[in-house]
Amino acid sequence: MDTTHVVIESVVGPLTLVATDGALSGLYMEMQRHRPSEETFGAPGDPEDQPFATVAEQLTAYFAGELTEFDLPLRLHGTPFQERVWAALQEIPYGQTVTYGELAVEIGSPTASRAVGLANGRNPVGVIVPCHRVVGSTGSLTGYGGGLDRKRYLLDFERKLRATENALF
Repeated sequence: MDTTHVVIESVVGPLTLVATDGALSGLYMEMQRHRPSEETFGAPGDPEDQPFATVAEQLTAYFAGELTEFDLPLRLHGTPFQERVWAALQEIPYGQTVTYGELAVEIGSPTASRAVGLANGRNPVGVIVPCHRVVGSTGSLTGYGGGLDRKRYLLDFERKLRATENALF
């Protein structure tokens, strides 16, 4: 396996992008909980190479409010349960939230809301696989690997843009 990484700037701080065999396998924020050790990120890559250039382009469009759905090749490595959770995360519509319990029901494990929370916290590709869209049973903001301030920022950003779009139609 060929693994490389780059660091790009964003409105939520520096993001480390990791690619494995040409597909995005990691997007990590500074001080992120469950961030793998730097040694696992592979050699430094060229930000102009693929998939980094496309990821950076789509993230720039996302943070500019011009992109609501990412279209990137991903290579996510986890347990089968984690991978089911991460796949379900990608189905949560932009600007909307679901609870851990609702996500557990969605993946066919209605009593596994805590396990869903743990898998959510281990999501290796934050923002793009939108784990920030999962909230507590009362709608409260619960843990986020990138920190609650970033989670609040991402949710508020998406809600405002979605409300603006809805007001236009």
